[in-house]
Formats: sequence, structure tokens, C-alpha cells
Amino acid sequence: MQRLMRVAYRWRLSQRSFPGNRSPAIVTLALLVLLKITVTVIVFGIGLDSTPRDAMRLFRHPGLLVRSVLAMYVLVPLAAVALVKTLPLAPGVEAGLLVLAVSAGAPLLPRKLLGIGDGAYIFSLVVISSVLAIVLVPVWLALLGPLFPRLPPLAPERAALVLAESFFLPLLLGMAIRWLFPKAAAWTAGRLVGLAGIVLAVSALALLAVHWHVVLEARWTGILTLAALIALSLAIGHLVGGPEEDTRTALAIACATRHIGIAVLVATSVPGPRTAVVVAIYIAVSLAISLPYLRWRRAVSARRSTP
Repeated sequence: MQRLMRVAYRWRLSQRSFPGNRSPAIVTLALLVLLKITVTVIVFGIGLDSTPRDAMRLFRHPGLLVRSVLAMYVLVPLAAVALVKTLPLAPGVEAGLLVLAVSAGAPLLPRKLLGIGDGAYIFSLVVISSVLAIVLVPVWLALLGPLFPRLPPLAPERAALVLAESFFLPLLLGMAIRWLFPKAAAWTAGRLVGLAGIVLAVSALALLAVHWHVVLEARWTGILTLAALIALSLAIGHLVGGPEEDTRTALAIACATRHIGIAVLVATSVPGPRTAVVVAIYIAVSLAISLPYLRWRRAVSARRSTP
């Protein structure tokens, strides 16, 4: 709670630099906290529908594991750096783009892939990518710091704390409840994740409404650059995913999906709301771009299954 109050105080001070902004910092803080809580609820719902064996799926396929990590933690961040270095972007958009690019780890992945893909691979990818985020997100921020001074550092212990609170604890709790009450867990999982997904989208839209002036400051250049990063991420995952169609689809969506909890933590370390609002823009743009891709992949899957 003290950490959240420090963030709120810092944003109150930083609002002086945003003419015309009358939105209370506490509203922004509340929406960001709601985003993080919603992600936690989604992860809990994932745990209700998963087993420990599912988490180990990728370790039985080391080649796929290496390709998945390479795509999510190397190729996507490098694509973001190339975009930021090439295009004239507002400072807040630049920082937000890089924060999202390095915040790999995809707790929202199963929600996006309902009805398509290898469920065990998807869940295993979520778990392993989130574990790697503890080390790789701080490493990326340290590497990019000299090139982009606006990026704040992130200690591994802070990343570990966020992941423990928003991912591992709710995941293990959900899996434990599944083991104790399998029927109730199966009935609850999909409904809970669906409701939380709606709250996530509404929270992101509310954050954009509160800080509409930041969206205007980002301009079409910033929004289109964010869309380009998401499209490139989909392409990277699709190409690196290998010959299995369902695996390619899952990795493509994983590359385009960021760990909102980590991204919000880093964004709140940057003075002012701009970087945090870019995270909210990402949620909306990612949904708009990912859904057509998923519809196409479902159509491909349906044609394959038709005799």
C-alpha cells in the first residue's frame, strides 16, 4: 500500500507538466490496480483448468522451447528497438513501446486462444515465460537504459514479487482447487476468465477516457507504430512456431501478448501517466489486431479437420 501511495503522490506532482489534465492521479492509480487485479483473476481461472503435467510440456520438447523463448524475449524486443530508432515518437510512446516489448510472459494467452491450439503447450508457455520474466525483463531494461534514458531500471526481486503476487500464487491456488474440487473448478474456470476479460477491456478503455489528451498526444504515428509492433510480433511467432499449425498460432499470439502486471509496474516508475496510458492503448490495439488473426487461424484449423 505504501508503494501505491508513493506512486500516486509522484503522479500528482507530475500532473503539473500536463496542461489541461484535471483527472485525479488516484483515479489513474485505481484503474491500474484494477488492471493488475483482473490479470490475477484471469491467472487464477487458468489454474482452475490446468495441471502440473501441463506446465512441463515444453521441457519435453527442447527445440520448441528454445524457439519460443527466442521469439518472445529476443526477436520481439529487437523489433521494438528498430521501430523506436526509426520513427519519430513522443517520449511517452517510445518508453511505453519498449516497456511492452520487454515485458514478455503471457498470462492472458489461454483467454485469447479458447477453442484453438495445444492446451498443454499454451499453459506450459505461460508458466515458463513468466518464470523467465524475473530475470530477462530487468536484463533488457538494463541493456536499453543507456540508449533510452527514460526507461527506469527494474530489480529482479521486484519483478519476482510482482510475478509471485499476480501470477504464481493465484495459479497455484487455482490448481489446488482443481485438485480438490475438479467439477466445480471446471464449471467456474471459463466463466471467471470470461468475466475478468470484460473487466480488463473496460478498465483499459476507462484509462484511455480519463487521459484522452495523452491519446491525442500519441498521435496516429504512435498508435500505428504500436499496431505495427503487434503485427510484427504475430508474424515472428507464426514464422518461428514450426510446422505444427496450432503451435504456430499459439506462439504468434504469445509474442503479441505482454505481461500486463510487469508492464504496469515499470510504467508506474515513469513520471506522468503517458507510459501507463500506452499500456492501455496496447490492450485495445492488440485485441483489434489479434482477433482477425485468430479468426483466420480458426478457419484454417476448421478446413484441416474437414474430411
